[in-house]
Amino acid sequence: MPHLDAAYRFARWLTRSSADAEDIVQEAMLRAFRGFEGLRGTDAKGWLLAIVRNCHATALKQRLRSAAAPLPPETQFDPPSSAPDPQAASIDQDERRRLDRLLAALPQEHREVLLLRELEDMSYREIAAVTQVPIGTVMSRLARARAALRGKYLEEEAGAPRAVR
Repeated sequence: MPHLDAAYRFARWLTRSSADAEDIVQEAMLRAFRGFEGLRGTDAKGWLLAIVRNCHATALKQRLRSAAAPLPPETQFDPPSSAPDPQAASIDQDERRRLDRLLAALPQEHREVLLLRELEDMSYREIAAVTQVPIGTVMSRLARARAALRGKYLEEEAGAPRAVR
């Protein structure tokens, strides 16, 4: 274990945390022990530090993948409420009402295919069977419905109603 101190110092510098450095060095020593036959040459220190660096990179990637950052100690036992705040709930409700109003303004044939596709996640073939129209008609109605919904939404955003075709 002649290079253990060097491995720890390097890991400590990389992680800036003694606990994380200890974990990284432990993993690196385990990998080094398993791969000892792969050591070529006499530069064991460089080889071990390369393993420490790789372990740090792996740990960092794993930490970045997990979106949940560790909570501060004062909140570890009292998780935050998952309920949205009143303002966010009100905004969501307003957006839902707006979408309902815009959907209601679409012609029945457009609203029907849009709801079946987007809310029910049905395939074009399934929608064609439900509505008893060819798949091509389903696709064109869906394209028109999306364009009309987008147009109505943008008109409301701009605040200047335009004539709808």
